[in-house]
Amino acid sequence: MNFNSLQFLIFFALVLLLYWLLPHKFRWILLLAASYYFYMSWNPGLIFLIVGTTAVSYVAALLIAKTDKRAVKKAWFIVTLVVCLGALFFFKYFDFLVASVVDFLRLFSLRLDGFALDLILPVGISFYTFQTLSYVIDVYRGTIEPERHFGYYALFVSFFPQLVAGPIERADSLIPQLRAEHKLCTADMDAGFKVMLCGFFRKCVVADFCGIFVNRVFGDLAGANSLSVFLAAALFLVQIYGDFAGYSEIAMGAARMMGIRLMKNFDRPYFSVSFAEFFRRWHISLNKWFTDYLYIPLGGNRKGKARKILNVWIVFLLCGLWHGANWTYVLWGAYVAVFVSLENLFAKPVGAFFERHGVDLKNEAVLLLRRVLFFVLSTFGAVLFRAADVQQAGEAFRILFTGFGGAFFDTAFSSLGMTALDIFTVVLSIVCMAMLYGYSSEPEDPPHTPILKAEEHTMYAQNVSVFFYLIVAIAGFWLLLLASSDVSAFLYFQF
Repeated sequence: MNFNSLQFLIFFALVLLLYWLLPHKFRWILLLAASYYFYMSWNPGLIFLIVGTTAVSYVAALLIAKTDKRAVKKAWFIVTLVVCLGALFFFKYFDFLVASVVDFLRLFSLRLDGFALDLILPVGISFYTFQTLSYVIDVYRGTIEPERHFGYYALFVSFFPQLVAGPIERADSLIPQLRAEHKLCTADMDAGFKVMLCGFFRKCVVADFCGIFVNRVFGDLAGANSLSVFLAAALFLVQIYGDFAGYSEIAMGAARMMGIRLMKNFDRPYFSVSFAEFFRRWHISLNKWFTDYLYIPLGGNRKGKARKILNVWIVFLLCGLWHGANWTYVLWGAYVAVFVSLENLFAKPVGAFFERHGVDLKNEAVLLLRRVLFFVLSTFGAVLFRAADVQQAGEAFRILFTGFGGAFFDTAFSSLGMTALDIFTVVLSIVCMAMLYGYSSEPEDPPHTPILKAEEHTMYAQNVSVFFYLIVAIAGFWLLLLASSDVSAFLYFQF
């Protein structure tokens, strides 16, 4: 059940209605049942996997908290790691590992027949696995008390707005909100609806539309040239941002309409001037997870520069692998690790060099140049992230650095399949998307005044107009893409 489907809109409307009609003590039952139904809409049989993971982590956390013996705590902690990470590895990485080993041995002329289990990848398994692990780790560290109500804990793991693609919530933030009695609030309903609309715009208007041109180029690299590959990779950056930030906003908006506030997952990532800054702004919940549960335990930056660089490489290689069972993601992680390492090594010397020569790195013009440079470097990395396999990535890079002949611009836009109207629409959509921050990042609790002043009437009218046009744009693009069979699932569902 995709967020960008009529089925989900009907499902969410019914759940929201029942949620506010039911007494507080029954709401967790409704949300848990709705969450499991939502998950089963992809594959009913996989419900046993998420329930099993939930049960094991729930029991393990209780037993960890119950005993004072460190060896027993550690044993139950290891059991949780084996079960949760074992399930993730088996379903997501087993076939990949077998194929990689077979391919490696064939390099030495060993004749081996590969085999694959062709397992169905459980949707959202990377997200809810990390969420359960963070809970058990926090209990093991003693930073939180275990949740004793199995129903509320199961709802924490499976809460449907953020179940499939995050944000990856922490137990001490989400469980108290699930337990709390919420009152129907106009401000929450209004804010949630607006954030959901912004999310649908990013997905249905920007991401899916850009995806059409990206798919054309990567689906037929033989007809592409250097410019078309570069533009396709750049559009893919826009696509994956609109897709994932859109999902996160829809999740945040849906939860907010029930009085629950999920963490912010994106903060204008393409305004970054460095890769380190980018990962503080992009998929914030995942990067915070890797920081808290991997980077810092490895030593972080406390054990010298060399160890810090090693930790950076470990984190980003695993982060790349987390995204998918494909060597292209590992290479993408290595690509990013190179630049983060270089920034760690040379940021201060380079900054001092420019300061000595009177260059203000925070000057608006300089910041713009730095952002453009960062975006260009990210575009090369996007080739790795978008390519279907290493072979396609190699072919894309070959074209990118050698495909300059012929009718350069005509070939490029022919490969993209873009008309002048398409170019205008893409640019306009991106500009509109950038302007949405002012509407999707409103104050937490807007003031309520019985009488609006003249300027407040004007602002209210402007907001109504903006969101009316948003609805029209979303509906128009959704119907257009539906008619052309280009409505797509969210990209991060495959992770």
